[in-house]
Amino acid sequence: MRSIWRTLDAVLLRDVAAVALGAAVTGASFGAIAVGSGLPWWLPVLMSLLIFAGGSQFMAVGIVAAGGSPAAAVLAGLVLNARHLPFGLAVGDVLGKNLLARVVGSHLLIDESTAFAMSQKDPARARAAYWACGVALFFCWNIAVLVGALAGQAVGDTAAFGLDAAFPAAMLALTLPALKDAATRNAALVGAVTALATTPFLPAGVPVLLALVGLFAFRTTKKEEPCPSPQS
Repeated sequence: MRSIWRTLDAVLLRDVAAVALGAAVTGASFGAIAVGSGLPWWLPVLMSLLIFAGGSQFMAVGIVAAGGSPAAAVLAGLVLNARHLPFGLAVGDVLGKNLLARVVGSHLLIDESTAFAMSQKDPARARAAYWACGVALFFCWNIAVLVGALAGQAVGDTAAFGLDAAFPAAMLALTLPALKDAATRNAALVGAVTALATTPFLPAGVPVLLALVGLFAFRTTKKEEPCPSPQS
């Protein structure tokens, strides 16, 4: 494991630190929002340690706070985290051969650690980038959630400070580049309209699941290139 850290350079460490700092801000907002929604301070901390998936954590707290059932919150989180299955197939080799390393590495499997690993051409650097990003974000996220939860107890109304907008703003910033693709943009619009239209009539959490119809409405298919005619 020591040889992994020797492959890190200043540029990679700088990039990891920037991402970890952003995750800390989002984590603090999550902790404050969770407590402001009526949850005890230790629950968001425990969720962060055991789940370590910001999107699912925000969604679960939001659904329950809106009156949705825990089952809907869990199902929505599972659907959102289904993307981790192809992530695992893509970066499985960087986790190592040791069973403990693979178990711990699987827990650190998030969007950022996967992106850092896949952006490296050298396998050693990919492994180092994955572990550096995963470990940094795990500690920064969990410490920030604890700080945010404790601060949320003192703040009370987190919406008054705009903390409730931190995560949606971050998610929008992440999705904007993908919306340049027409099929992706149309799918997102169909999903958003579906969720908004069904929100007044369905329990909290269900409209989010129904937004998946956008994925089936616009499937991207590659056009087959015409086969060149044989030369005479």
